Amino acid sequence: MRPLPFADPGTPPLRGPLTLLLWLARKQIRVLLVAVFFGVVGFTCSAFQPFLLGKIIDSATDSGLDRETWTWAGVMVAVGLVWITANAIGHRWDITAWMHAAFRTSQLVTRTVARSGHNITKELPTGEVVSSVANDTMRIGEVFGIAAQTIGSVATYGIVVVLMFDQSLRLGLVIALGLPVVAAVLALLVKPLQRHQKNQRDAQGRLTTLGADTVSGLRILRGIGGEKVFTGRYQVQSQKVREAGVAVAGTQSVLDALQILLPGLFIALVVYLGAAEAIAGRITTGQLVAFYGYASFLSWPVHLLVQSVNVVTKAHVAAGKVVKVLQVVPATGAEGPTAEMPPAGVPLVDETTGVTLRPGRVVALVSADPDESAQVAIRMGRFDDEAETGTPVTLGGVRLADLDKQELRERIVVADATPALFSGRLAGELDVRDSANAEALLRAMHVADAHDVLDSLPDGIEGEIPEKGRSLSGGQRQRVALARALLTDPEVLVLIEPTSAVDAHTEARIAQRLTDWRQGRATLIVTASPLVLDHVDDVIFLDGGSVVTHGTHRELLDLPTSAPGGREAARYRKVVGRSMDEDDLDAELDELLGATNAGNTNAGTNAGTTNAGEGGKA
Repeated sequence: MRPLPFADPGTPPLRGPLTLLLWLARKQIRVLLVAVFFGVVGFTCSAFQPFLLGKIIDSATDSGLDRETWTWAGVMVAVGLVWITANAIGHRWDITAWMHAAFRTSQLVTRTVARSGHNITKELPTGEVVSSVANDTMRIGEVFGIAAQTIGSVATYGIVVVLMFDQSLRLGLVIALGLPVVAAVLALLVKPLQRHQKNQRDAQGRLTTLGADTVSGLRILRGIGGEKVFTGRYQVQSQKVREAGVAVAGTQSVLDALQILLPGLFIALVVYLGAAEAIAGRITTGQLVAFYGYASFLSWPVHLLVQSVNVVTKAHVAAGKVVKVLQVVPATGAEGPTAEMPPAGVPLVDETTGVTLRPGRVVALVSADPDESAQVAIRMGRFDDEAETGTPVTLGGVRLADLDKQELRERIVVADATPALFSGRLAGELDVRDSANAEALLRAMHVADAHDVLDSLPDGIEGEIPEKGRSLSGGQRQRVALARALLTDPEVLVLIEPTSAVDAHTEARIAQRLTDWRQGRATLIVTASPLVLDHVDDVIFLDGGSVVTHGTHRELLDLPTSAPGGREAARYRKVVGRSMDEDDLDAELDELLGATNAGNTNAGTNAGTTNAGEGGKA
């Protein structure tokens, strides 16, 4: 058996739900064949039990407990042992088939979500994606869990019919033709059941989406007094799910009742006709008992067949939802690479604006429009290939959209302004590439000035952080995310507003340590903070969609308006200094940097004193 999860779940055809289900069957054909084998063996042994019991009764009636009777009894015991063994082994293979299909489908969905980028939220509500992983994959797995038993029961149905015809043509015809009629009557309820199940699945997906949106925005809702409104909407949608569930249950209950009633009436008919045949002397007492056993046995294949139709119906609906998720085209890398990866040490250039990040330089990007500079950073990380349909971003002269995405992700890392943290060990949260030791983790936390995060966790670097890092403040989450980005140690690191949620003293320490850490490696920091700008090698000023000037922070501050490039530098000073004039800005910088240097001298022993708090910087 293959270990789970699969190293590669494969690439399924996405023409429809049926093609997906058939592809999943082909991917585990060996498991299914073994499961079907044991299913056929188990059901065949079960089918022969009435036949053998009839032989024992007839032999005992004719000649008592002689050798022939004991021989038939021994055969029945042997067949029973094979039956038990086949069922035990077969059940294991049934569960294996179920797990393989469910896990493979779950991996396909999660892989698509991971690769799709922002396109997944553009195409589908969050609830649909969550339900696909939580519910639909399990529904699909159930098909393969019951497939072997269903196939085995149908195969042995033919064996039983042959045995019955050999003993009584009349009763054989009644049983052979009557049970398919019972199955056909039950199948009439499948179509409305499928419709009700689809309605319930759609309503459940909308409810999950609404719940996820409400929980993620609960703090905002409370701030504007809107939690009651959204709670009311959730209640309304939950009632729709309940009504859809009641409709499913109503149809399902009728189906379940008929599954018991119709086979029961059929068995009663068989017993009546068999008794008449026995009284007329056309069949023996043992054959009458055998026919009753056949009728009872064959009700089980009918039950399995109807149950399978029900399971397949649910799986068909679930597979349709999964196909919709798998059909989402990734925002990047959908076409595959078409160019060779450039060597290390080449410039990264946004051709749209002219922003150029050269090897070994720590550069800051400042814009009169913060959204504009953030968009440049996003483009340089290749998060949307459609954004490169016009003027591209190039690495060593090669379009990013033409390169292998996975290899590019190793070389270029972009840390967003609103980082997401996950639950788990802090060490695992930081070391996303599973390559850092404890010393490197602590060094990264020191550069991010996140000692207070370590102090707040009972087990320090091995401590657990909750979902979304909700036990941490905004500044702490930002600094943990910064440490995480630094530990990836990429060739090119792009940081978007990495210090926007910390106070000025903390920001100054981070700026010094950050530029020292990344010295000699290409780094782009999107920020307008003078505390960071004063430490970088170069500052690029973006205005009106293009680079208008660049230089060190001090050079741009000191450049007279009358000098070449002076007007651009004046606009730069307006962005970074706001309403302060140059003299006031220089004085504040000198004073603040002096205090920072003094604080750095005692940083190792007095970190708790110098880190006065967060929230001083907007």
